[in-house]
Amino acid sequence: MSIKDWPAQERPREKLLERGAQTLTDAELLAIFLRTGVAGRSAVDLARQLLGEFGSLRALLEADLASFSAHLGLGPAKYSQLQAVLEMGRRHLAEGLRRDSALESPQQVRDYLKARLRHEPHEIFGCLFLDTRHRVLAFEALFHGTIDGASVYPRQVVKRALAHNAAAVILTHNHPSGVAEPSQADRLLTGRLKEALALVDVRVLDHFIVGDGEPLSMAEYGWL
Repeated sequence: MSIKDWPAQERPREKLLERGAQTLTDAELLAIFLRTGVAGRSAVDLARQLLGEFGSLRALLEADLASFSAHLGLGPAKYSQLQAVLEMGRRHLAEGLRRDSALESPQQVRDYLKARLRHEPHEIFGCLFLDTRHRVLAFEALFHGTIDGASVYPRQVVKRALAHNAAAVILTHNHPSGVAEPSQADRLLTGRLKEALALVDVRVLDHFIVGDGEPLSMAEYGWL
């Protein structure tokens, strides 16, 4: 049966407009993105099949072009649309950070860093550069490493902080393993960066480690 033949209150698009996107299942949200199904399957049926094949919505969203396009109903055009949607989401989160103090909006910081780094297959070290009111001036991914780690140079971090005329920074990096617990090397690096940035009067407010769950705040654990 076509979705057009379903009762209005059960159609994903109508449900979204009436009750809000948060009330939809993963399959219903994906069906709206797909727009159409394939022969013999509605968009919702196809969405359920794809979620089963990928294993989760997150796995589908983080798939590369080749693996994404290998599935029925998907291809380069859909992949491009999806990447555009994801990037709009990241930019929306970034705009929110620029309006508000990062210290007064810790969940916004976490949400942005998850969107920016959690899907990366290799380790990336970056910085949120902040003004005197702790609003975000910019985010930069400064160092890219292998799946085992990234080489981080304090001199380069200081240079970029001065270029942005930053008063403070929030450090961040991802753990592709998914485990956000900081290593001893992470804690030593944080101390080195804190000392180097203090020489140019730039404060390190936090160091977030992005894994599978919520980003871990080293400041909250007293490790800063």
